[in-house]
Amino acid sequence: MMQPVAADTLHGLVLSVGRAHGARVAVTFDAGGARGSESESESLSYSELLSAAERLSGLLRARGPPEERLFGLYCEPGLRVPAWILGILQVPAAYVPLDPEGAPVQSVRVMEQSGLNYCVVQRHLVQRFNARFSSLVSMEVCAEWQSEDITLFRIHRGAAAQQPGHEGVPLSLLSAAQSHLAGQQGLAYVLHTSGTTGWPKTVRVPHECIVPNIIHIRSLFQVTAEDIIFMASPLTFDPSVVDMFVALSSGARLLIVPTITKRNPNKLAATLFKKHQNTILQATPTLVCKFGRRVLRELVLSAHSPLRVLALGGEPCPSLAVLRSWRQEGNRTRVFNLYGTTETSCWSCCYEVPQEQLLATATGELSVPLGTPLMGTAVEVRDETGRVLTEGEGQVYTGGERRVCLLGGEVTVAAGTMRATGDWVDLRDSQLFYMGRKDCLVKRNGQRLYLDAVHHALESLPQVDACAVILCEGRLLAFVVSDFHGTDILSSRALQGDILRSLSHLLPAHGIPDSLIMLPFLPLTAHGKVSTDKLLKVYQKRRTVSLGTLADGRAVLQELRALWREALGLADDADVSSDANFLLSGGDSLQCLRLLDAITFSMDLDPTKLLEVLLNSSFSDVVSCVTTALFSKERRKSAPSADQGSPAHIFSLEPDKVPPTQPLSPESSREHPTKVLNSCSKQRPSLPSSKRPSSPGAFPERAKRLAAARRRPMGFVMLRRAGEVVEVGLSVLSLKSEDNAVLGRAPSHTTAQRDRVGAAELSLRVRWTSDTGRCVDASPVLLVTRVDNTLDRTEATVYIGSHSHRLQALDFSTGNLRWERVLGGRIESSVAVTRCGGFVVVGCYDGNVYFVCADTGDTHWVFGTGDAVKSCPTADPLSGLIIVGSHDGHIYALDLEDCCCTWKRSCGSGGVFSSPCLHPSQRQLYVATLGGRLLSLNTDTGGILWTHSRKVPFFSSPCCLRSCVCIGSVDGSICGFSHEGDALWHFSTNAPVFSSPCPVPCSANQRLACGSHDGSVYCVDCTAGMLVWRFGTTGRVFSSPLAFDGSAWGCGTLVALCSTDGMLWLLDGENGSLKASLQLPGELFSSPVLWQHSLVVGCRNDLVYCIDIVEQQEQDPAHDHRLE
Repeated sequence: MMQPVAADTLHGLVLSVGRAHGARVAVTFDAGGARGSESESESLSYSELLSAAERLSGLLRARGPPEERLFGLYCEPGLRVPAWILGILQVPAAYVPLDPEGAPVQSVRVMEQSGLNYCVVQRHLVQRFNARFSSLVSMEVCAEWQSEDITLFRIHRGAAAQQPGHEGVPLSLLSAAQSHLAGQQGLAYVLHTSGTTGWPKTVRVPHECIVPNIIHIRSLFQVTAEDIIFMASPLTFDPSVVDMFVALSSGARLLIVPTITKRNPNKLAATLFKKHQNTILQATPTLVCKFGRRVLRELVLSAHSPLRVLALGGEPCPSLAVLRSWRQEGNRTRVFNLYGTTETSCWSCCYEVPQEQLLATATGELSVPLGTPLMGTAVEVRDETGRVLTEGEGQVYTGGERRVCLLGGEVTVAAGTMRATGDWVDLRDSQLFYMGRKDCLVKRNGQRLYLDAVHHALESLPQVDACAVILCEGRLLAFVVSDFHGTDILSSRALQGDILRSLSHLLPAHGIPDSLIMLPFLPLTAHGKVSTDKLLKVYQKRRTVSLGTLADGRAVLQELRALWREALGLADDADVSSDANFLLSGGDSLQCLRLLDAITFSMDLDPTKLLEVLLNSSFSDVVSCVTTALFSKERRKSAPSADQGSPAHIFSLEPDKVPPTQPLSPESSREHPTKVLNSCSKQRPSLPSSKRPSSPGAFPERAKRLAAARRRPMGFVMLRRAGEVVEVGLSVLSLKSEDNAVLGRAPSHTTAQRDRVGAAELSLRVRWTSDTGRCVDASPVLLVTRVDNTLDRTEATVYIGSHSHRLQALDFSTGNLRWERVLGGRIESSVAVTRCGGFVVVGCYDGNVYFVCADTGDTHWVFGTGDAVKSCPTADPLSGLIIVGSHDGHIYALDLEDCCCTWKRSCGSGGVFSSPCLHPSQRQLYVATLGGRLLSLNTDTGGILWTHSRKVPFFSSPCCLRSCVCIGSVDGSICGFSHEGDALWHFSTNAPVFSSPCPVPCSANQRLACGSHDGSVYCVDCTAGMLVWRFGTTGRVFSSPLAFDGSAWGCGTLVALCSTDGMLWLLDGENGSLKASLQLPGELFSSPVLWQHSLVVGCRNDLVYCIDIVEQQEQDPAHDHRLE
């Protein structure tokens, strides 16, 4: 049998150098008092090391069969470990390390997969080896060598079940193949992966694969016989091979400590840098972080540290900012970033961080590159199609002519094979910058997020010493170790709030962790990496404890206050009043979803109803909802049996609480709800049918109002958000020319229009404001009517509601108040106008839908739903029905003539926040829910035509176009569906979409405009879902854009939109370029509408604004509100 050339093997490297340094210390083991050792430190010289290795190899050759080329090694860190490894290699054979602290079942799988027949066991571990494996495999003692402190076991592998990775490869053939490879190709060692994603997978490493690593790294580190190299990694982690053989092939000293010392950072630091003056440390960043920044600066990387080389590998390298924070001024330690995978053992790339970049004053790129390929290594970056890249993002592949390992059941591999690593990098300027594992690329709220990016942001904060980030059941969890961490709850919460606020400046909203868990240290695996399994156990345990402490309502109240403050970024002692509303307290919809997630996960509740309470109600309502759910859940658990019949309804006498109504199917049509006597009355349970009014004639005042409405001059135009226009008996094109800047269509009789080349510069100027008393999130509605039966005179009225419970009717020209009504709750719904034009209809937080006279504000009818109404009603022009959604999860079709509910449809889980959208010609109604359902209903009966379900809520309202219906989603997408329910296209933004799409007119193709929480408004071609243009604002875009004809200003189509930071933007609808902008002194969640030359919009500073669009030369300099 042809043996490998000595110089090309691991043991050959040691033999050639060890003989020249016979008297020098080769290995030092510092027990540190472990296992009652007689002395803390003991050493072997090179002569003693080589002699011990030679004795063992002779014993193994004598006891084992000649063809045996694999020996297991079951041992703890100790003085003789290098001698045992060298002895096995000199047989010649390969060693297979087995972890004494690992799961026995996993070790047995490694035995089976590698075809292991013999195992060398450290003497004091023999009893443990027997106890753990005797029930799993058949084995016997072959020899006991007390002088060498080991026992040799023979393992009898029976007809074990075929292991994953070896399908179709008989174990007898595999075993023979292993021996052949060890003899012919010089197999050095066999490792196994952790098995965290499935069964452990063996990796068989030839000498010719690992030896180039040792030679090149030895050269890069400039190792000499004077160096002391710490073996930081266990034998089951291949950096241990580099530690051991870089040291022993250089005549240097290898320092080994017991596992218990590695787990004590302070003791380890003192042992390495005070006692033994360690000069080279190769470790994972997590292991180094365990020292803490104080120890790192004052000892490990101090100005006078003995450490010459710090090589970080096995995990993503910390940023330059973190590396700088570890170093004391004057430190000269060389820092290396090592990159590699076990599949191409051990390292593939290396990068030395220049000393000038480690200085505290250095600027520039903060990420540390992976570096250049090591000796004999080939590295490629490929895209998802397998194409090799020279720039851009892709996956790393490693390999080489000889740097090839055998995985799993592979018997042979072609030279030059390239292995996919699963690591994603950004290749730029010929450098590889690590982005994250392929399995660490997750989607949060519809957006891509690398968990490693969150990790880097966290570790860059001065409050964070070490951290880990994982995704658990959709929740982003951050585990943080900090020197700032106090012992009391208040200081801990303050620190968490400080960290979250800092992260908000570094990460997008979808990258902010849902939970921060403060820990004294991060648990590690045996390889020195962060243990995800242990972190999850910590999290689950804390969650269980949290749930267990909720023993009474007071505990629930305290926990909810803490979560509320955390979601809003408030101080720990900030007051949370019982009537506080989350959105009015400064929160937005995305923060609301995060708070919902925190409450439901920490308290194990159903999120559906809680979301509606968070959006609509006060803090006391949230407490009531959570408390009721928690304790009713406990009662259900303890009850011996439960009545599965109809649920009992509990009616509350508290203000603004509305009892649920009985379910009603479309077949149970024409239910008459109880008459509400005045606008502030609370709804009572529905009367029996015998007591319901049979006609409006039962109420004379109603009959009079209906008759008056019918006598009004027929014809009106209603204008609502997202460009919705309803014309009844009157056309926009029939109005005077000065009224033509609306609806997005050019008047046919316009004779003088400037072409686009001569378009005027535009600006925005406030004409008037109206104070509503509280925030205005509702969108205005304009009603344009004829004053008489001719077209000579029209008047326009603005209808808008407020959080002050007020519904106002304002004169469009002057802003003067025509009438005002105070309803029973906050108003965020926009009004609808009935078919006759005589009444406006609006939903209210008190759960009622109000029908009031358009001219006087008098109440005509109030219909009660089972929960708050934020959905904007819509009027069916054919039947006259008013269709509206409620947070009770139903859609109602209301008949004004008979004051009854014609039909009612349950939309499944989740309330109806968005507004229904009508396709009159096809008699289809589109409805979206917070439960993630998009439904198409029959307008006349409420029957379901089709549904589409997603896993995230719909806040956006559907938009009906000629060829499709479109809607935005919290997962960041805008979707198009055919009217038959088929998904046509999907357009992705970079953040959740709460905005409702708006059709863009005057274009050759169907287009829509829609905002996103990423701060942009997108114009999308609706035929294929392709981007036409994008405009980035300075805030988030919650409300709906408005597209309209700009011919009155010499322009084509214009698009008006608001961002939540108070900016009103005016864009060119063809290319998205900015035409004008205006800063308002409050947040904007209202959607603008337009009539003639003016926009109307509500603001969270309590005002309604009418804003003129004027040409630049008309602008009075004293009134220039534009942002320069």
